[in-house]
Amino acid sequence: MKKIYSYILAGAMSCAMLVSCETESVAPEEAISPEILAKIQSLGFSTEGVIHFESGYLVENDIYLTDQTLNEMTPGTAIPSLEQYSTNNLVCGPRVITMYAAEGGRKGYSAGMIAGLDEAISRYNAQNLTISFQRVSSSNNADIVMSRLSKRDERRGVLGSAGFPTSSCDPYGTIKMSGILESTYGLSTDGIATIIAHEMGHCIGFRHTDFFDRSISCGGSPSNEGTAGVGANHIPGTPTGADLAGNGSYMLACTDGSNRPFTNADKTALDYLY
Repeated sequence: MKKIYSYILAGAMSCAMLVSCETESVAPEEAISPEILAKIQSLGFSTEGVIHFESGYLVENDIYLTDQTLNEMTPGTAIPSLEQYSTNNLVCGPRVITMYAAEGGRKGYSAGMIAGLDEAISRYNAQNLTISFQRVSSSNNADIVMSRLSKRDERRGVLGSAGFPTSSCDPYGTIKMSGILESTYGLSTDGIATIIAHEMGHCIGFRHTDFFDRSISCGGSPSNEGTAGVGANHIPGTPTGADLAGNGSYMLACTDGSNRPFTNADKTALDYLY
């Protein structure tokens, strides 16, 4: 199966497929200014593939940053090669984290996408953590709202994005997900659940498992994401290094769209934090 770069589909063939699904033209992508790229690089993020997204930028392929967050973050330091790690801010518990996603219509999700969300929630809740997730029927007061990407972002291959917990112990409040994971990419419910669970992981404070070397799951040249101003703290009890054995961690930077249930190391990390 073609490798999907953590929520951006790479490759000319894939881009052609995306464009062919829509007749509306897409405006040329505006270049990212050198000043913004310098800020992103100073925080430890890779500047490869940075794009304009919503009212900010998409970096490391699924992390959403705005000008405000770029100005608030401080440069980090080099981090050793450790497998599971978290941000400095986490969600305070015990707590039930409510999630909402619209069903049907142009701006809602298909039954297959909703089934993927329910499966992702089930995976977390099966771990009996101090936090749990519950899907609710209204976006009013929901802790995390999962909403569809714009048609433009879906056409250019963005699959999802999220951010990290706030300094007030709340999960990041928005997950942007493509609505065509099933219809265009042919992903199974389990594959969709893995991608949604990945974004949920960011919302509660997980960094990419291979942040110290994205080439482990993404291929290409070695690339270290650094602390990025939000922390990359090793979680005790998890092994050093990262690999794709047994499909690998659901928090690896890149995925091929297959099912990645929680590994033993993932479960250890979840149990330690929550």
